[in-house]
Amino acid sequence: MIYRITESPDWLQALRSGQFASADLALEGFIHCSEKHQVLRTATKYYGGKVGLLLLEIDDMMLGENVQRENAAGRGEDFPHVYAPIPIAAIQRHFIFLADKTGHFILPAALSAL
Repeated sequence: MIYRITESPDWLQALRSGQFASADLALEGFIHCSEKHQVLRTATKYYGGKVGLLLLEIDDMMLGENVQRENAAGRGEDFPHVYAPIPIAAIQRHFIFLADKTGHFILPAALSAL
């Protein structure tokens, strides 16, 4: 599984269209995703202070060659990049994604137990 943090309007649009396609796909040619162990770091770096977030759990096996793990900005770590809209059928679960009172994001309990 791979994960994508998104804002509510993007998720609602995905439900209407049948596929998830965020602005980064149009701008950069791929949708930025994370492995589970990368989610909290990604959230802190790019989503601090934002509310109304969701975390999408995506079955990367359903994406075939459209998902590539690539080094992001020379950070020495591969991140999953999806080079096409993600079909709703590949999104296995979605979670409300919140920060605690101190502003630190917390993995949903269903993912923390895995």
